[in-house]
Amino acid sequence: MGSLAALLKHPDDFYPLLKLKMAARHAEKQIPPVPHWGFCYSMLHKVSRSFALVIQQLGPELRDAVCIFYLVLRALDTVEDDTSIPNDVKVPILEAFHGHIYNPEWHFACGTKEYKVLMDQFHHVSTAFLELGEGYKEVIEDITKRMGEGMADFICKEVETADDYDKYCHYVAGLVGIGLSKLFHAANLEDPADVDLSNSMGLFLQKINIIRDYLEDINEIPKSRMFWPRQIWSKYVDKLEDLKYEENSVKAVQCLNDMVTNSLIHAEDCLTYMAALRDPSIFRFCAIPQVMSIGTLALCYNNIEVFRGVVKMRRGLTAKVIDRTKTMADVYGAFYDFSCILKSKVDINDPNAQKTLSRLESIQKTCKDSGALTNRKSYILKSQSNYSAVIIMFVILLAIILAYVNADRSIN
Repeated sequence: MGSLAALLKHPDDFYPLLKLKMAARHAEKQIPPVPHWGFCYSMLHKVSRSFALVIQQLGPELRDAVCIFYLVLRALDTVEDDTSIPNDVKVPILEAFHGHIYNPEWHFACGTKEYKVLMDQFHHVSTAFLELGEGYKEVIEDITKRMGEGMADFICKEVETADDYDKYCHYVAGLVGIGLSKLFHAANLEDPADVDLSNSMGLFLQKINIIRDYLEDINEIPKSRMFWPRQIWSKYVDKLEDLKYEENSVKAVQCLNDMVTNSLIHAEDCLTYMAALRDPSIFRFCAIPQVMSIGTLALCYNNIEVFRGVVKMRRGLTAKVIDRTKTMADVYGAFYDFSCILKSKVDINDPNAQKTLSRLESIQKTCKDSGALTNRKSYILKSQSNYSAVIIMFVILLAIILAYVNADRSIN
């Protein structure tokens, strides 16, 4: 009933959701029959359904390279994330991981659920990797090496300062942005990209993930690994885990807003990077996650629910972002609108209010100066369509039919 209620509240979500569902089914049908490639694309759907959809924006050759790039780094990240692995075992694996991708016989048992399957059958990923063009392989090996070394560097130390925070995010995400830019160039589809701008593309996404995943990370078993920098959170509480307790709600939200404000510094770099892209498929591949990220940021800001459960964009709005992010004008519009939402939530008494407002106004100025905000219809701030009762009844009827179909299947 939750999804039906959301459709009744946002009836213009229906068509984008339908298109998203059809796109997901089409992507699953496109999984290659060759065993190792079939495993890779099937695994991509399991470890990141959203990325599996976004990657469909790319042409076949580049899509294969990006798929393997993602799975290699996802496997590396699985090693880093597994807190049950002793550090004296974990560090050498991280540092040598770039060499293992050339060995189809190598695997390492770690992780849980689908990530354990990825690690147990990593030979499929290695086999597919070896079939890529030399230019792609060189980029993937180089980024994997640098990322593994960076992860190893942070295994035995905490994220203390804002500089540490940027450095860690560079290792785990900024390098992804740099690597993707190099893959785009290796495919002869884009010019060489500015390294700092590529880095910011990764940092913006990663910082939002770190903010959103506070509760999941702090409750990690057997032990938590957190990346909120002490330099920020120590201004509000004595221990990072104190943020999740109800008695610290005011301080927790202030700390959260400080973290959000920190992430906003990368937004304009992201806009500059995306505006320079030439290939439409690469543009959509890059733009959709960035729009979703600033949307998530707008939801998280000043929201105590970050410390209580999961905060994410409703599925209908996600479907709209995927459906309607096609040009740079769409990106400027979305960044402007989500910035407006975020700006409306700023409490002038928040310790970082002026800094937050200044960064939001800078983002909005960049969007306005683009000249792309005139004569447009926003799908974020309010619905622009007049949906009649007939449409709403159609949605309800469709939901009832689907419920009966599912019930019949379960009985049979």
